[in-house]
Amino acid sequence: MTSFEEVAGYRDELRAHCYRLLGSMDDAEDAVQETLQRAWRNLDGFEGSLRPWLYKIATNRALTIIGQRRQPIELGPPIFVASAESQVLIRESVELAFVAAIHHLTPPQRAALLLRDVLGYSAREAADMLGTSAAAVHSAVRRARAALAEQDALGEEGQRETAARYAAAWTAGDLDAIVGMLTDDARYTMPPLDERYHGHAEIRRFLVEGPLQYGWRFAPTASPKVWVTYLIDDGVEVPVSLDVLVFRGPKISAVISFIGDEFVKFLGL
Repeated sequence: MTSFEEVAGYRDELRAHCYRLLGSMDDAEDAVQETLQRAWRNLDGFEGSLRPWLYKIATNRALTIIGQRRQPIELGPPIFVASAESQVLIRESVELAFVAAIHHLTPPQRAALLLRDVLGYSAREAADMLGTSAAAVHSAVRRARAALAEQDALGEEGQRETAARYAAAWTAGDLDAIVGMLTDDARYTMPPLDERYHGHAEIRRFLVEGPLQYGWRFAPTASPKVWVTYLIDDGVEVPVSLDVLVFRGPKISAVISFIGDEFVKFLGL
């Protein structure tokens, strides 16, 4: 008979899955807690494979949380993960870039893509988890892959070159160059701060009134989409944020700045 310890053993990987879906670690914790409670209450009558059953509960709970939100949530800090395995998963710069990219998909597309391409379930298995048809899963995954392909149209080297020019524009304090590299509907967000700016006019005003009054240096990470930012204060470089860039074609459509030197330390930089 399956024990509660076996069920609880999936906590960390379920938390990572729910964070990818929800973009909020607090919401992910809530979704996992309810998943484990529901699983435990229904364990006596359960027959089958434990892992896909838990992912079915967790995925649907996460989608319910998204549906209950009054407004879309911006991607939140991926911190305070318990186990060493999930810390490695969440702190990797490549993982951060991936979560930022899929956060721009619709929730059904995000769920289908994670179940199929990340967790490796078949379309039929994913359809069973989502309460839909295999054809609907195929459609959602196809649209998700197309959206991600548009984000990655430059390729890794092209993204690295564009991101380097973006970083150089910040170093030079070149407002026009920074804004010129953004899509018209670009977004700047700064979790955990409740600040967000949308479009060229808002972003331009924010830059002039705030960060471009100081000097900056951007340092690359393993991913061309993730950079560490340092504010230069009286000749001293102070780590300020971990910036995740989201591309759309040749331009940057979103910048998510995880504010706080704990993010830099969390990446081991």
